[in-house]
Amino acid sequence: MSVDFVAIDFETANRSPASACAVGLLRIQNGRIVDSDEWLIQPPAGHDEFAPFNVQLHGISADRVKNSPDWPASLRRILDFTRGDVLVAHNASFDMGVLVAATKASHLPVPQLRYFCSLRLARKSYFLKSYSLPHASRAAGYDLTNHHDALADAEACAAIVVDVAHTRGGISIDELSSVTGVHIQSLRPSDPPALDSLVSGATF
Repeated sequence: MSVDFVAIDFETANRSPASACAVGLLRIQNGRIVDSDEWLIQPPAGHDEFAPFNVQLHGISADRVKNSPDWPASLRRILDFTRGDVLVAHNASFDMGVLVAATKASHLPVPQLRYFCSLRLARKSYFLKSYSLPHASRAAGYDLTNHHDALADAEACAAIVVDVAHTRGGISIDELSSVTGVHIQSLRPSDPPALDSLVSGATF
């Protein structure tokens, strides 16, 4: 199987897309996990209030992130891990919106990245009552038991893409985009994505 990409998932402290408080990353090469990383993040100033709803959702509080890297350090670490690969997320416009908003809130230039949405892929590939991440990843053979843990969610998202690529004959991410019509989109400094949702992935 030739599918290569980096799966990513963010958790946020509140309804602000700039309030990134955790990230999980998973590198897939030839359809297999070869590397992973995860860490807590201090959200940018002005976006660092932890809403009770979000804390209940993912269990991350202000006290837990007080000694964690800030967004500038986190963005460098994300880019070092990604190394130009396509980023994949479930409801990718949300996660890319977090990346853009946190970067702008930190007065940094938005990096140019390519990204792909496993939610849209699942809707094109499975017949389900719900395309939320737990349901869609279960269709791909992955049992998501720790939803809203950033690394677990990244792994569930990766499972969907790997499964569909496998059923299509072990094709690459670019070929998968072509045959399914789920476009690989580009993030540009002057052209942030239109967000499908500004709320932390509660419904996904």
